[in-house]
Amino acid sequence: MYQVLGTFRERKVHGVLRNSMGEGHSQDNVAKKCGYFDCYSHGKDVWCCVLVKIQFGSFALLAPNHTSTRPMTFLLTGIPGLEAAHVWISIPFVLMYLLALVGNTLVMVVVAGDRNLHKPMYLFLAMLALNDIILCTVTVPKMLVIFWRGPAISTFADCLTQMFFVHALFLSESAVLLAMAYDRYVAICTPLHYTSLLTTSIIGKLGLALVSRSVIVVIPGVLLILHLPFCRTNVIPHTYCENMGIAKLACASITLNSVYGLTAAFLTTGMDFILIAISYGLILRAVLGLSSREARAKAFGTCGTHICVILVFYTLAFFSFFTHRFGPHVPHHAHILLANLYLLVPPTMNPIIYGVKTSEIRVRVLGLFHLMKSS
Repeated sequence: MYQVLGTFRERKVHGVLRNSMGEGHSQDNVAKKCGYFDCYSHGKDVWCCVLVKIQFGSFALLAPNHTSTRPMTFLLTGIPGLEAAHVWISIPFVLMYLLALVGNTLVMVVVAGDRNLHKPMYLFLAMLALNDIILCTVTVPKMLVIFWRGPAISTFADCLTQMFFVHALFLSESAVLLAMAYDRYVAICTPLHYTSLLTTSIIGKLGLALVSRSVIVVIPGVLLILHLPFCRTNVIPHTYCENMGIAKLACASITLNSVYGLTAAFLTTGMDFILIAISYGLILRAVLGLSSREARAKAFGTCGTHICVILVFYTLAFFSFFTHRFGPHVPHHAHILLANLYLLVPPTMNPIIYGVKTSEIRVRVLGLFHLMKSS
């Protein structure tokens, strides 16, 4: 088995690799001497995975391990087909990441610092903000390194760790949105029981249950990856490590991985979406039954904010999910772009939507800016 124990980077001129000593070697010639030559072109550069041990000027290629079935490292290459535009693509990604960090941090600071906002709706909003910050930070920094410096090496352990957090945090985001929908359902449909059904203790237990659900669902997927033998290339044409991206490199059947992934997605994110839709269906019926036009407008205004956030999250997530599995004619770079956007756009948009649509958050954020300016 060939493993990415290291990589070298060379300048390619008319199909010839040139090392720092100025010596040229054609790829065909190297392939004959090495027996296996796994290179990835990145503009005028060529990134090569570790092959047999042979010296070419100032770089060395190390021998592959034929006995191990687990790679030591992976090579993340970014968005395939758009390598030349990586630097330009990074600009909106950096802006969105900064907006997500600043916006969600402000939401958490405002909610934590004002006791009047220590209510279920705002506590769930703070949970969502914390989840968004972690989700962005798990993926975006490494992604930007790839965009700016080219393909990046990630160890097997690091890759699995990132995969675990990406999927667990994604499931947590969906679960928090479900909890927020339940909060609005109780507040509008059974307002007399609101304080008894959603106490601080219950909210804390609910938050713990949501995190536990995500961990329990994602761990089997990680274990299934650990049991796969790898004997193909270790190059992942992606900006971060995700379940099926790693599984597809295995030299054994990944049917179980695929079936578990689809089943887990339906029983978690899919069921969350169905329950959210049911909740808002019941809310709509209750709101339309209100006699006061002002009460209806207020209820619609509150729910409209949540619906905007839900639509942003699930539209991108489902579109990416279904095109990845059932859209073979969709270009691969489109899959990767969608996979990046559905992890980055919701964390960026959530604080903006809540800041604009929720007067309590907006007023306190503006007050915080005014206080900072005056000091």
